[in-house]
Amino acid sequence: MITYLGKKIATMDDVDLSGKKVLLRVDMNSPVDPKTGRLLDVSRIVEHSATVRELVERGASVVVMSHQGRPLDSDYVDLRGHAEALAKLLGAEVKFAEDVAGPHARALIESARPGEVVMLDNSRFMAEDNVEAPPEKHANGYLVTRLSPLFSYFVNDAFATSHRSQASIVGFPLRIPGVAGRVMERELRALNRVLEIAERPKVFVLGGAKLDDTLKVVKHVVESGIADEVLTTGLVAVMFLMARGTSVPKDVEAKVMSKISSDLFQEAKELAKRQEVKTPVDFVVEREGEVSVAHTSSISGAPKDIGPSTVEYYKDKLARAKLIVMRGPAGVIEDPRFRAGTEALVRTALASKAFTIFGGGHFISMASSLPPEERSKVGHVSTGGGALLYFLSGSVLPGLEALAKSNEKFKIVQ
Repeated sequence: MITYLGKKIATMDDVDLSGKKVLLRVDMNSPVDPKTGRLLDVSRIVEHSATVRELVERGASVVVMSHQGRPLDSDYVDLRGHAEALAKLLGAEVKFAEDVAGPHARALIESARPGEVVMLDNSRFMAEDNVEAPPEKHANGYLVTRLSPLFSYFVNDAFATSHRSQASIVGFPLRIPGVAGRVMERELRALNRVLEIAERPKVFVLGGAKLDDTLKVVKHVVESGIADEVLTTGLVAVMFLMARGTSVPKDVEAKVMSKISSDLFQEAKELAKRQEVKTPVDFVVEREGEVSVAHTSSISGAPKDIGPSTVEYYKDKLARAKLIVMRGPAGVIEDPRFRAGTEALVRTALASKAFTIFGGGHFISMASSLPPEERSKVGHVSTGGGALLYFLSGSVLPGLEALAKSNEKFKIVQ
């Protein structure tokens, strides 16, 4: 059992899965080559394969459900390639259903024997799974009522999608007993430590370009006292510098204001007054192809990374931290010229005695490229970008709420 906002959520340890049919919701949404349709990265499939393997070893019939892309986008493809990748990881057959809740899928589900794995096609091929609605409404929709009678349990392993109130996430737990999968369990246990660790200081390093969501995180962790300091980087830092009256180039200002509403920018101005919110003292900037270091009082180009003085300033704070949460890169790390800031902060965090949580796709790829001895020092790497921000902002995650309701309804754990 684990808890979420004081509510109990059952895990795979709390149920007997032997001989049972299990619907396993995962998030195997992966980058796709738009020309060939080939999967470019299978890291999420690797993460969830351990949960699938355990269910198989425990004698369950496993039916895997995932979404991929959004309608009309280039990565909105079927899951045949995902099934093949999962089969390779498991070293066993994964039967692929060419629909989600139609005759082919239902036939494969009904015929699945203990230890067998079936993968349904892209859940977003079903219109309902593209719509956010209350769990009670989704529980009575076509997808859930069509499939739920075929299963004994629903296992939600898709933390990265649990901030969405969509049918495949919130509908099934109200119809059949729902429990957390291993990826979900690890995520929640690690994030609960943000709230539970008593030692201080707790330092958040927040960057990237998701300004509206990140602003909500800053507001929550500062005003609730969860964070002792918030070190801002990336476009988040530029936003707070603007909020403090710092002049930036017009094109940079326009980029910031295109990503945040005027009302939220007013909130940024209020938060910028808080001493817990720290901003860079210099940036690595690019102007007409030339790279240089500029003090924040005279930014003359596009900020692409935190500067060397900021790196030292932030490193000092990280070295003394007891908890470090890092979300969003400090610079444009796709370009080797602008990776130094992020790499320095990551290595300082890992060299400290703090429990570290890294979040988002950039940090997943960066952590995976670290030498084994450094990688082993990472406390937790979150698979969820948006879901992580929702959790840290104090927002309710519908997927977790649905599991808590399922436990109450079916009395899985007392």
